[in-house]
Amino acid sequence: MLPPASGTGTFVRTSEKVIRLLRQGCTNRPFFHIVRRKNQYRPVIEQVGTFDPLPNEHNEKLTSLNYERIRHWIGNGAHVSKPVEQLLGLAGFFPIHPTSYMNAWRNRKAIKENQEKSINVDDKTEDKQ
Repeated sequence: MLPPASGTGTFVRTSEKVIRLLRQGCTNRPFFHIVRRKNQYRPVIEQVGTFDPLPNEHNEKLTSLNYERIRHWIGNGAHVSKPVEQLLGLAGFFPIHPTSYMNAWRNRKAIKENQEKSINVDDKTEDKQ
């Protein structure tokens, strides 16, 4: 077995303290609780937040976090899963995760390409008329 510092991630997966997402809700309506568990198959020890990934009528994705309890568990050696780390980065608790920057860059690039395509289509239709 490799040591935990080798970068394999095996220590985090087998760690006794992990803050992760717990999926709840219906089939087409997910809702996540941010919980602290011993491992994936054990019962929840404490709920430290919630996350609603579907936008509401104001186009907002709602998140609630208990920063005091998250700080407490991280101080006691709890690890944070990647999706929770991204949420905490967007909330300002952690530095912004690099994948958040990459997703924003890809979204901006796709919007720019769609705008250029629509401009090209408009130009072609005007030339035919």
